Order: sequence, then structure tokens, then C-alpha cells
Amino acid sequence: MKLHVVLEPSEEGGYTACVPALPGCISEGNTREEALANIKEAIQLYIEPVEDDIEFAPNTEVIEIAV
Repeated sequence: MKLHVVLEPSEEGGYTACVPALPGCISEGNTREEALANIKEAIQLYIEPVEDDIEFAPNTEVIEIAV
């Protein structure tokens, strides 16, 4: 999966990164590389299914698809 990441220098120093396609998916870092590594982790956590929070009806099918 490929996503656009917006990387901006912060006024206080460092960088802020966000993913427009994933509302609220924002991270930051002291360097450009650190901000990119942090946003990658934030994306992975954002899209990670939280199966414990999901309740399905007894006859529900769960199907995995690649995007």
C-alpha cells in the first residue's frame, strides 16, 4: 500500500508528518528521517485491525483483501 505523507518543518524544530487519507494519523520527529519512521509506525497502528473490539454476528464472514 502506498500513501501520501505530508512532511512539514515545525516552528519549534523537527518535523511533523501526517497522512491526509487517514484522518488523525499524525506524528513528528526531531529529524526528517525520524519523522518518516514515526509516521510509518503510526500508519501501521492506524490500519491494524483491533479484533478484540469487533463483535460479529454468528454467520458473519470475515474476508481479507489487499489494497
